[in-house]
Amino acid sequence: MPAPVLTPAEVRAAAARLPRARLAHLPTPLEELPRFAARLGGGVRVFVKRDDCTGLLLGGNKARHNEFLLGDAVADGCDLVVWGAGVQSNNCRQTAAGCAKLGLECRLYLSRGHYRTEPQGNLLLDYLVGAHVEFTDAALGPELTAFLAAKADEFRRAGRRPYYWNPPRVVPLAAVSYALCVAEIAEQLAALGLAPDALYVSSAGATGSGVALGKALLGWTCPARLICPMHWPWHIPTRTADDANAAAERMGLPHRLTVSDVDADEGYVAPGYGLPSPAGREALHLLATTEAVLTDPVYSAKALAALVADVRGGRYRPGSVLVFIHTGGVPAIFAEPEKVLPER
Repeated sequence: MPAPVLTPAEVRAAAARLPRARLAHLPTPLEELPRFAARLGGGVRVFVKRDDCTGLLLGGNKARHNEFLLGDAVADGCDLVVWGAGVQSNNCRQTAAGCAKLGLECRLYLSRGHYRTEPQGNLLLDYLVGAHVEFTDAALGPELTAFLAAKADEFRRAGRRPYYWNPPRVVPLAAVSYALCVAEIAEQLAALGLAPDALYVSSAGATGSGVALGKALLGWTCPARLICPMHWPWHIPTRTADDANAAAERMGLPHRLTVSDVDADEGYVAPGYGLPSPAGREALHLLATTEAVLTDPVYSAKALAALVADVRGGRYRPGSVLVFIHTGGVPAIFAEPEKVLPER
């Protein structure tokens, strides 16, 4: 028997079984972008889900994640969060902010990669909310994950109760938050008498897993285009489906995804993780100059570039309704402004 189609209220009820710390400004707005859409041509309608407006230190998708992750940490009696990513990590910025609000100590281990370590952009905000920051040469992915686990073990031996980046535990919980985001979108579109023809979001992890799961829970058949900002050393569609299924299990739901249910596009990663692309820069400037909405210079910019390319390539019929989920990250603009300024 196929799994039942749920209403947005039923999705919320399923998520309510999990510990949660209320940190985000929800629901975020859903805004139409008529001037932007007109510049693209093709007669489509484009809406932006403003998850850059979630609050928690200038907004972004990790505010939703942290409602469930830090809720889990508090419920487990943790007193310390051990987290890490790149120097200009949006994830770490909002995790540090959530810890500040909940009275948890935050230890950030930031991978240098190609970044400068002057206190600018996200890194400046990490310091301002009281995170303890250390830099490491551990590469993003399995190496940094193992490094964080080892740090958590050190704190545990010293008598602390750390919560740390443990993917099998934290990724499905974070994904639940984006199933809820899709439920919000469903209600906002229904109030306008509309249904989506496609969703776009920058993700190769929890956010994308949640979007794919939310679409399945609601019975939507439209594509959910997950524009990957990096290449991982695993098959992203398989991992996405697995994490979505683990999230559904946490919610007590029978729904299960297969690889064929996941539209993960790795074609927009170039020139590399954390590096702006020419197409992303064009999309950022087009949205800014037509609608006064800023994306971050890398992640959401590349996802928006995919939407632009698909519309210009004739992928959608006139009248199609496209929803771009803005995952935030705007503080990164101020870290390296030379990478986002228009050429003069």
